[in-house]
Amino acid sequence: MDEKKKELQEKNRKQQLLVTLLPFAALILLFVILCIVIQTKGYRLPMYLKIIFNEGVVLAIVATGATFIYTLGSFDISLGASTLFAATMGVMTYNATNSMPAMLGAIFLTAVGCSLLSSVLASVFHIPVFVTTVAMMSVLSAVSAQIITVNGGALGGISIPSAAVAPYDNMAFKITVLVLFFALCLFLFNFTKIGRRQKFLGGNPVCAKLTGIDMNKYAIIAFLIAGTGVAIGAFLTLVYTPSVTTGTAGSIGMNILVAIVFGGMPISGGPRSRIYAAVTGGFSYIILNNILKILIDSNAGYGISQIISAVFFLAVVYVTSMNYRSAYLPR
Repeated sequence: MDEKKKELQEKNRKQQLLVTLLPFAALILLFVILCIVIQTKGYRLPMYLKIIFNEGVVLAIVATGATFIYTLGSFDISLGASTLFAATMGVMTYNATNSMPAMLGAIFLTAVGCSLLSSVLASVFHIPVFVTTVAMMSVLSAVSAQIITVNGGALGGISIPSAAVAPYDNMAFKITVLVLFFALCLFLFNFTKIGRRQKFLGGNPVCAKLTGIDMNKYAIIAFLIAGTGVAIGAFLTLVYTPSVTTGTAGSIGMNILVAIVFGGMPISGGPRSRIYAAVTGGFSYIILNNILKILIDSNAGYGISQIISAVFFLAVVYVTSMNYRSAYLPR
């Protein structure tokens, strides 16, 4: 009996190691494939790498903050709309004051305020977080579209002078921002009671409540951190493209879900949540999207690329679920 138990434990350990290493291996493999495809097609590699880097940094930062929400076993699909609304208010503030600090303040207050509003509404009225975020997505998208249409037109959008954000539009600055935010989230997630209790709440909310952990408190903290990620993502979006249209950041909400799964984190959250999943999965998803765009015609092949992405997503979910198909509880 003991031998069988040891064999099962060893098998489980190997599966966990495989699931841990797989996202990193997939990211490297996708990057190599991207370089080969670009070279084969005769395109400019530096141009595509710049595009992927700028898209990946924004998704990775917003997804890193959102990991705290997903760890609780919940998810927020309004993050894309929050990013759009924060960027919109930042542009409006800069154009009114011609001040970069004022623009940054407006972006952070808007992003954090929207996230806190979602969590407070869910806590006060005992509404599922998913419902409140759906409502917030609709409201924020509509308000942003109205502001953009009135002030600049739906297609042209609203913008700030390129010179205002030019000093920040470089790889060194963006990498620094990503590393600092990730390091802060890593510390909170792995080395403080915030991360430990959120994993406990995501894994078994009933037991966590019985031990005295306040679900509402840690949900608000999770949304506060996610709002900070949205604010940074909105600012970097304006740095890369100093204009906002009704389509800006439109797909971020769903992309975060896909990116976190690509990074090897189970969608159920709990103790198996990994903070690095947002970064590895975010860049993997952006690279995969660009590979499909290059290989498949953007018009005729849009549906095909979506199908391939969906199949890839299901395959990743299946592989990452292997490590908790066990008779043993997670420790």
